[in-house]
Amino acid sequence: METIFDISKSGRQSTFFPYLDWLSEDPESELDNGLIRSGKPGLPEVTQPDLVRHYVRLSKLNYGVDDGLYPLGSCTMKHNPKPNEDIARIEEFQGHHPLASYDLVQGNLRLSYELGQLLKKISGMDAITLQPSAGAHGELTGMLMIRKYHHENGQLDKRNKILLPDSSHGTNPASAAVAGFEAIEVKSNDQGTVDIDGLKEVADENTAGIMLTVPNTLGIFEKDILEVASIVHDVGGLCYFDGANLNAFLGKVKPGDLGMDITHFNLHKTFSTPHGGGGPGSGPVAVKENLEPYLPVPIVEKNNEEYQFGYDRPKSIGRVNSFPGAFGVLVKAYCYILALGDEGLKRVSENAVLNANYLKEKLQKVYTLAYKGSCKHEFVLNGGGLGEGVKTIDIAKRLLDYGYHPPTVYFPLIVQEALMIEPTETETKETLDSFFQAMVSIAQEAADDPELLHNAPTETPVGRLNETQAARNPILRWTNSGQS
Repeated sequence: METIFDISKSGRQSTFFPYLDWLSEDPESELDNGLIRSGKPGLPEVTQPDLVRHYVRLSKLNYGVDDGLYPLGSCTMKHNPKPNEDIARIEEFQGHHPLASYDLVQGNLRLSYELGQLLKKISGMDAITLQPSAGAHGELTGMLMIRKYHHENGQLDKRNKILLPDSSHGTNPASAAVAGFEAIEVKSNDQGTVDIDGLKEVADENTAGIMLTVPNTLGIFEKDILEVASIVHDVGGLCYFDGANLNAFLGKVKPGDLGMDITHFNLHKTFSTPHGGGGPGSGPVAVKENLEPYLPVPIVEKNNEEYQFGYDRPKSIGRVNSFPGAFGVLVKAYCYILALGDEGLKRVSENAVLNANYLKEKLQKVYTLAYKGSCKHEFVLNGGGLGEGVKTIDIAKRLLDYGYHPPTVYFPLIVQEALMIEPTETETKETLDSFFQAMVSIAQEAADDPELLHNAPTETPVGRLNETQAARNPILRWTNSGQS
């Protein structure tokens, strides 16, 4: 595949700027010596048509949510209504300066404030920060608040453990560790939920808190969540609710009513902005009243009829992002919630659960289902054993040839050859049926011609990659030698 340098020819250029009288005859004399390069920068030399065609051609090789089904489990890309995209691009939203005086950005501050009020109502919490830029960023913010809480109570020295079910999101252990805690695993029972006896064994006076993913990464709701919260609270710990899977019970259940002290939202999943490829994201964190003093600064506040940033929070953990956070994502979430209303938000979760169970019931006739029973927004299959040497990775690669982005593979770790599928609430029955037929065809191919799957994909612009090498030895920039 050609790079832009491969089509470069000396002397070509895409844009020509005529000399202007007001420019210095010696432009370099206007620059500090430290800013002047020695030699040419080594940029490609191409015509404008070649430049545009090259990048348009590359863009057509990408697969996104606007191309087709994106059945990634756990933090799935989902529908983003185009009107919300248009509203987020309004100049006054997109172009406002973060240091503008309050009188110039009252509308933006009001939007942030009202979004926070809506999210508090949805979660059953008392206070909120909109700063975190992702789910994991929200997790870390929550862990830092738990740390601050125990510090203020004079117990941080002994409360060094965060309890983590083995069905939690993969970022949970890292968030706990980065905040300075020791992650203690809690095993699942044969129903795929937290083993209560196992939890009781590890919950003690050294427990700072627990991080619960609800529904968990198996797509199963923690039916004993009230007992889990009680066990942790009884030993003086706090309960963190990973709300990345909120679309599974949106409008039905509030984390604050389940004994939870902290929760985060993935606005980039549940509320209109798909994520992937590094962004955009937003992970607001809502808390109960006893944790409000520790929220990051600044907080958007309403003073009479004026909105402003509030900095007077002496017990705050400090700033975790710049100003209001990912404001464009906040705009889309605000529009989405207002457009749907209470009943619309309930239908989101109803459709998410319906779609997941519909696809699960069909696929378990062909593939092995990891845990029996009803699921919420996602479910996990075992992708092994369909043909000689065929593994989950082979199924995922073959799906590319059928024009689908693969589901999440090899996670959660507690399922062998895991294939985690979330159809999301926005896909039609026809789309789900088409995906099911592709999965059935692949299962048949695995039995008849396993080598076909071992070599997949064969119909894509790039064949099967050595993903381990790509992760361990990434080439992140171009050089004349072709090496980083």
